[in-house]
Amino acid sequence: MPSEISRRTFLQAASASALATTLPEVPVAEAGRASTAVSGHMTGAVALVETLLLEGTRCVYGIPGAQENELWDAFKSKGLDYLLCTHEFSASCMADGYARATGLPGVCCIVPGPGITNALTGIGEALLDSVPMVVLAGDVARGPDAHPFQVHSLDNAGLLRPVCKEVLEVRCVEEIPSKTFEAFRLSTSGEPGPVAVLIPYDLLIQQGHFHAERPCETITACDEDATQRAIRLLSQKSLRVGIYAGQGCMNHSASLTALAELLEAPVATSVSGKGVINERHPLSVGWGYGTQGTLVAEKTFKDVDLLLAIGVKYSEVSTAFYAVPKIKHAIHVDAHQPNLGQVIEPDVCVHSDAGLFIDRLLSQEDCLRRGCDASLRSKIERIKLASYKRNMKSHASCGCDPMLLIDSISRQSSCDAMIFVDVTMSEHWAAETITTTQPRTYFNPVDNQAMGWSIPAALGAQRVFPGRQTITITGDGCLMMSALEMSTAVRECLPVKFFILDDGAYHYMQELQQSAYKRTTATVLAHVQYPALAQAFGLEYREIRGEAAIEDGVLEALSINRPVLIRVCSDYGDRACRWIDTVRGRYIDELTMGQQFRFLKRITGRTVAMRKEND
Repeated sequence: MPSEISRRTFLQAASASALATTLPEVPVAEAGRASTAVSGHMTGAVALVETLLLEGTRCVYGIPGAQENELWDAFKSKGLDYLLCTHEFSASCMADGYARATGLPGVCCIVPGPGITNALTGIGEALLDSVPMVVLAGDVARGPDAHPFQVHSLDNAGLLRPVCKEVLEVRCVEEIPSKTFEAFRLSTSGEPGPVAVLIPYDLLIQQGHFHAERPCETITACDEDATQRAIRLLSQKSLRVGIYAGQGCMNHSASLTALAELLEAPVATSVSGKGVINERHPLSVGWGYGTQGTLVAEKTFKDVDLLLAIGVKYSEVSTAFYAVPKIKHAIHVDAHQPNLGQVIEPDVCVHSDAGLFIDRLLSQEDCLRRGCDASLRSKIERIKLASYKRNMKSHASCGCDPMLLIDSISRQSSCDAMIFVDVTMSEHWAAETITTTQPRTYFNPVDNQAMGWSIPAALGAQRVFPGRQTITITGDGCLMMSALEMSTAVRECLPVKFFILDDGAYHYMQELQQSAYKRTTATVLAHVQYPALAQAFGLEYREIRGEAAIEDGVLEALSINRPVLIRVCSDYGDRACRWIDTVRGRYIDELTMGQQFRFLKRITGRTVAMRKEND
């Protein structure tokens, strides 16, 4: 069975060249990090900041409150960067964006009570999307001497538990560093996710004597028996292999590419896995491998006999309500054992860190290598070109087809640009159209579908990568959720480009409602005076009104070294969405005959009535 092994042991066993290709991009502040300790006599607040610095934390996101002013003052005294946001939902999303962009745990600092409740949605997104996060949450004073009826005296630990891997409650001041070290380790071990450290406010001002060693990081070792069974299956050259790679492969892009070339296997990714392989590679087929993903992935994987799924979950969103094509044989590899064998029924389940497993296969080159398949590569290229031509046909009668805007952003942004998309119809077109060439450049709130996520998440990433282009693609409905956070971009000179797809409605919901009910309900938004909004916040402002202006409009926006709000007058027309079409079909299949009859009767009646009932 696999066990937790020292990351240092693993790295020492690898060659220097392997290190260069498998380790994630490491920020400058991370390079000098060492396994040292928090030692000496100090306050709990100072000890906490010392711990964060030893963990290589580059920025903390949040809003100070009465219970945590001591801590925020210590941030400033110790030189730990912080970013004030307008709402704690944004604080958790910023920490999420930081984590996805760096590969390191993001840190948010929130007060008890409303600070925690406000942040829950963003923390939940990190939990379901497997993103490492450390939540520093204040708490009321506890113990027999604590005053009754304290402000914010909700069950703060109970609020956090459903959205965190674990909640670590600090009972005395001396526990602050050790609990925080533990939170960082837990947030990255197995399946990454958020871990909360709950600290009563009075412990931050107490002094204590500390000596807490920073523990070594660990990774999940390979299950050797299962790995051998996987190798035997993969060595059957008569089986055509296809790789389905998820976010768990994000730190192993070069090794994954080498494995694809070794097996001559097409590579599809989950939405969260976009970037694990250069999508210009001749074996890359885009995201998904069913009818919800790219057409090239769907058609290519129809010829696959053996699926190798690495570091990926089969979540409802990524599979479009579990529309997973049946493939004859499958191997499923994941660092979190409970994920294995869910949704699909693999021949072999391998509990392992993705990087270790891939490297293990690469060491078996003699028995696994397949020759270059020119016909396969030609087929992939042919379908890619045909799909692109079809996608670039405009479906708008006025304004801009969002697909054309997304394509222009993809082509004109730099190769290391960080593109954050939100919960809109366009998130599915973006997954299909945006061509990623590097890891950690494409970001989407997938499994919690937290509307408004992209704006604060982009700010969190831009803060620590100030030299990189950072772009959001956000619907006007999502904008309503977090628009105020654009003021933070202006205050902090964070030059994010906010592309807002404006059609005056929750178009995503309209698309889902119209087919099922023949009318829409509660989907029309208030008209926004975007120039006035931009002026109020101090943003640069641009508009793209028609498709003839897309190319120049995108280029101009990207060239401005300030935060810019770009209103894009959007018309979705009759453009189909593969993801929605797939979900619709799967949903109908799940209905009973009686439910299908009731839906059909209602739709027929409303079609005949021909009344305008949309709002």
